[in-house]
Parts: sequence; structure tokens; C-alpha cells
Amino acid sequence: MHGHGASILVAAIASAFGVGLLQITGLLSAVVAADDVAGESGTVAFMLQLLAFVFIVIAAYVGAVVTSNTFATIVAGRVRSIALLRLLGSTASAQRNTIAREGLAVGVIGSLTGAVAGTAIAVALDRTAVATGFLPDVGFSYARPVLAVPIVGVLLTTWLASWIGCRRVLTVTPLQALSNATELRHEEVTGRRGRNAAAVTLVVIGGVLLAGALLLGLLTPLAVLVGLFGGIISFTGVVLAADAVIPPVLRLMGRLLGSRPAASLAAGNALRYPQRSARSTVGLVIGVTLVTTFGVAVASFEQMTRAAMEAEPELYQGISEVLAMVVGVVSLLIGFSALIAAVGLVNTLSLSVLQRTRELGLLRALGFSARQIRAMILAESAQLVAAALVIGLLLGGVYGWIGAQSMMGSVNGSPGIVMPGVPWIVIAAVVLASAVLTVVASWAPSRRATRVSPIEALAAD
Repeated sequence: MHGHGASILVAAIASAFGVGLLQITGLLSAVVAADDVAGESGTVAFMLQLLAFVFIVIAAYVGAVVTSNTFATIVAGRVRSIALLRLLGSTASAQRNTIAREGLAVGVIGSLTGAVAGTAIAVALDRTAVATGFLPDVGFSYARPVLAVPIVGVLLTTWLASWIGCRRVLTVTPLQALSNATELRHEEVTGRRGRNAAAVTLVVIGGVLLAGALLLGLLTPLAVLVGLFGGIISFTGVVLAADAVIPPVLRLMGRLLGSRPAASLAAGNALRYPQRSARSTVGLVIGVTLVTTFGVAVASFEQMTRAAMEAEPELYQGISEVLAMVVGVVSLLIGFSALIAAVGLVNTLSLSVLQRTRELGLLRALGFSARQIRAMILAESAQLVAAALVIGLLLGGVYGWIGAQSMMGSVNGSPGIVMPGVPWIVIAAVVLASAVLTVVASWAPSRRATRVSPIEALAAD
């Protein structure tokens, strides 16, 4: 499993998130049922189960996208070796099956490891809460068949993500073993009419579902499920269109960095290598979108809950502590999803830089110093951060607002459709963390790459 450490970690985190969330929401449901006041209403328990399902689907989806992105990056670095095997008689399907088996092994190891970790975290939180008097001891059993859902889900989505991520193997020809295999040019990427049409279709369908969830949320909290699938479908469309849309945005951001050689080359690379640029940016877009979505959702949820409690205080009397507990637990658990995206981002950026040894060696041979190479990669990281923040904050704000609105819009005392809550602290943290994470993820491998002599770098695959 050499080279798949980060992929296993992503699968483990996704599994730990799903299992831990089921355990914690199950425990909270048992606590609510034992409460004299809140236990009389099934609304809180229903909301907990609904939230658990939503978060598990999101965790599985994010894990699948990150894993697919990681495997696509790994395959991009193996193009010449795969082409050489093709030249020696291997078939494209055989090579793809090999990579897919790697994905299945990643899924098995990651999902089982995560299941153990998720249960351990839930037990630790339970015992700590009981010891501090935050929760009563209700004798909750952690051995539940429903835990198989996130375990099997992560396993299958990881395997499927690896299968999708290695689809490029089918296009690798034996001739590429004898030449420098390059990725598609921007003109070729924008000319893929079928893929681009599918992306637009998914964005439109997802947008319609999101709008429907917003209105349906005034009638039933189940509208959040419509919004969930609307968000997944629309974001899938964004990912499909990333190769064509993100590089021009990156180049525009790069031009704002100035006209020095390193900055100009960084801006040009965005269009010169659109698939590589898109893979790197999508990893950060996922993280920014995810954290912003949850931040806006929690802020809007609290805003609408307070309004409902003020409108009908007698109805919500005695459950304010339960609601605060739910918000606190959800706020804690969203860190798991952010961690999934962060690990994927670091892995993708690191692999991308390390796979550019030959390209960096050519620049060194043409006169670029190691300092200029690092400045170029830093400029690429800066334009990546700027583009990802613009896209991620916009998408996350819309998804989070619609998520809270569709779930809370129909509860008694709800003010109806309200403006979204803006978690300024969360947004500031996202901006700072994105910048630091991207610079750190690209700086270390760039230093290793520039330590190689130009002659050795030009001889690399």
C-alpha cells in the first residue's frame, strides 16, 4: 500500500466520522428519551436522526471525492510506467483493475480502522460527559447493527472513487512510454462537449432541487433531504466542470500577483496544465465549502431556533439545554469533515509537486534558481487559495443557508424564510487556515524537489 497512506487516512476519518456520529446521536437520543420534558416530544430525537443521516451522507460523499481526486493524481504520476507496461503487453483494463484493487484495500483498511476509532471517541466523550455531570448515565449500548451502514458505505465509495479516479488508465497508450506523456491542454479540456454538457446539466438540476428544498422547508423538515441531494448533484457538476472553469479563474488571480518571472510562469501554468490545476484547487474548494456550509448552517440554525423560542416560549420550555448540546456536538463533529478535506488537499498538493521533478529540473537548467522555483510554487499556491476561497465561500454560504432553512423553516414559531447567519469567526478561520495549509503543503515538497540537481531531475520519469 505504498503511496496510499493519505488515502487510507481519508477513508478512516470518513468511517470514524460516520460511526462516531451514529454512536453519539444514538446516545443523545437515549438521553432525550430519558428526559422528563424533552422526552415527551419526538421532534428532537427525529431531528437528531435526520442530522445523523445528513452528516453521514456528506462524509461519505466528501471522502469519495477526495479519494477520487487523490487516485487521479496518483495515476497522473504513473502515466509513463503504465504506458511502459502497456508496451510490454499489459492491457488497459488489467492496469485499471490493479489500481481499483488498491482502492478496495484502502477502503477495507480505512473503514475498519475508522470504525474502531469512531466508537472509541464516542465512548470517551460519553464517559467524560457522565463524569463531569454534563450527561446522565443511561446505559447506552454501543454494539448496534446500524454501524454497518457507514462502514460498508465508506468501503464501497472508496472502491468506486478509485475506479473513477483511475479512468485515465484507459486512455494511456504504449506510445506514451517512449515520449513525454503530458496532460490535456486547455483547448482539449474545453472541447469535451459531452462532459461539459453533463456538468451544466447537473448544476442546473441541483440548483432546482435546492430551490425546491428552500420552499418545501416551510412545510416539512424532510425538505433537508431534497436540499442534501441537490447540493451533492450541483457540487458534482462543479467538480466535473473544474478542468474547464477553474484554470481561467486561477490565471486571473495569478495576474494580480504581478509580472515577475515566477508569478508570470505560475499564472501561465494554470492554463498550460488545466487538469493538474483543477485537481489541486478542488481539494481546497471542498474544504472551504464544507466548513463554510456547516458554519453558516449552525449560525442560521441558532438564529431560527432563538426566534422560534421567543415566539412560543411555552412550547420550547425545558429543551433549550438539549438544543445547545446538539449544536455543540454538531459543531465538534464538523471538524471531522474538514479534516477529511484537509488531508486530501495536503496529499494532492504534495503529490503534484513531487511529480513535477522533471519540469522543475528543466526550469533549473534554463536558469531558474531554487529560490525562484519556490517563489513560482508559492505564487501558484496563492492563486489557488484566492480562487478556492471565492468559489468555496459562495457555495458554502448557499448550501449552509438552504440546509438550515429547509430543516427549521416548518417548526412551530419559525419566522419563515430568513437571511442566513454569517459566522465571521469561522470565515476568518477558514481564510487563514486555507492560506497556511496550502503554503505548508506545497513548500516542503518543493524544497525536496529543488534539492535535486537539474541533470538528475531531467532524467526523472
